[in-house]
Amino acid sequence: MQGLVRSVNVGTPREAAWAGIGRTSIDKVAVAGPVEVRRLGLGGDQVSDTRHHGGADQAVYAFAREELDWWAAQLGTDLRDGEFGENLTTEGVVVDDAELGERWRIGTTLLEVASVRTPCHDFKTWMGRGGHDSRGWVRRFAEHGHPGAYLRVLQEGTLQEGDPVEVVHRPGHGVTMRTAFRAAMGEPELLPRLLEVDGLAVKLRRRAEDHVAASYRSVGVVN
Repeated sequence: MQGLVRSVNVGTPREAAWAGIGRTSIDKVAVAGPVEVRRLGLGGDQVSDTRHHGGADQAVYAFAREELDWWAAQLGTDLRDGEFGENLTTEGVVVDDAELGERWRIGTTLLEVASVRTPCHDFKTWMGRGGHDSRGWVRRFAEHGHPGAYLRVLQEGTLQEGDPVEVVHRPGHGVTMRTAFRAAMGEPELLPRLLEVDGLAVKLRRRAEDHVAASYRSVGVVN
């Protein structure tokens, strides 16, 4: 079965006293028909917290319906498409096994797997407000190790629900979204592996380089 886009979801800033900056765009709703995809994201979608979200390396967020179903079973509640704040809810795509730098053709766009989501307090609070058990949510999400993928836009165009997700390039270095997530969420010994990736997202590269530099200093190695 070829993977596809099950749902395209967008959201705009809404006032939310519980959010870290007083507003949030995590509440995504599905839209029908072709959606424009620009360098910094989908038409009709707008980032609230531009310090921690958005930008070219986090233009579009994809999450698998299969993972939503897994979490729904764990939580004992239903989860709708877009409820984790994802722009693309996929079906038949093992998003977390995608390699950094992998490229997907969807509709007339070309997207590249670029960076990893790290769960935050706003995500936890959002889950609780939706009636889900959010106790220890950040830890639980991290331990499960299926973060979805942030995509950068290499070719602007349009996409819509039902479009196939065609993998047109896989780098072959083996650094998957799961590897990057583990590196970011408590296994820093994996950070040097990220430096094997051409075009690594700026934030990830900085974090990996800082870790390597600190390791050199700890053993008295000076460049």
